[in-house]
Amino acid sequence: MKFGVHIFPTDESIEVAALAAEAEARGIESLWLPEHTHIPASRESEWYRGRELPREYSRTLDPFVALTSAAAVTRRIKLGTGVCLVAQHDPITLAKTVATLDRVTGGRFQFGVGLGWNLEEMRDHGVEPSTRRSAVREKVLAMQGLWAKDTFAFEGRFVRFAESWSWPKPLQSPRPPVHLGGRGGARAFQHIAEFADGWMPDISMIRREALGAMIDELALVCESAGRDPAEVAVSAVGVRPDPEQFARMSAAGAVRCICLLPSAGRDEVLPVLDTIHDAIARAGLATEETA
Repeated sequence: MKFGVHIFPTDESIEVAALAAEAEARGIESLWLPEHTHIPASRESEWYRGRELPREYSRTLDPFVALTSAAAVTRRIKLGTGVCLVAQHDPITLAKTVATLDRVTGGRFQFGVGLGWNLEEMRDHGVEPSTRRSAVREKVLAMQGLWAKDTFAFEGRFVRFAESWSWPKPLQSPRPPVHLGGRGGARAFQHIAEFADGWMPDISMIRREALGAMIDELALVCESAGRDPAEVAVSAVGVRPDPEQFARMSAAGAVRCICLLPSAGRDEVLPVLDTIHDAIARAGLATEETA
């Protein structure tokens, strides 16, 4: 079992570089940052955890810039987006950003991607909400082609570009791991089997007793697509720092537990980080990354 932490970094919270160094010192395997370019004030879309949207959503730092600062002060901890809203990006530019970050992290980047829930936000980027899943699929496939090939062209519904050079290539081969976030389901699992290396379910959105069955379903979809299910990692997001819950996630088939940190200052975040570290130690599930 691997253990990560997730935080909404803002101009009011602990500095990401300082947090990354503290997490690495405690043996945490990975640090994950979300993405929101802005939050339209209209609030048409209901937040999936309730109506009142927390303050940090509209103050979130750019995850790629913030993770670069974390890379400069760490050596081992993996650094990931949890999640990048790919539909809102130009895939050619994003491919270069991801490849560059993988380079400057020494091959430690984890590419968590998602569809997004805020309809107003994506519309401001010219994204039609009803087709965002298909757009994400095409954009990820286009990026993977740019990373893998010396020259590459793409012709799709949402992405089109002629034969092109795009460097640098990511340090990780054949690419940084791609983790698709969301509730799961047949179509999501088909896309994971096609182009992803993992699933990042938010366990607050899934009944605890259903997670194991969903992971089994994902394995069947991967097998049908000719993928080895062992190649597809499940990272459970929003896990409480509790040895019993860690054990339940492991029994269900998750290979990584990601605990949430408050979007707050150093004095509030570090005690929570200590609690997570202690829970990992008590769980007896530590790997080399958490030893």
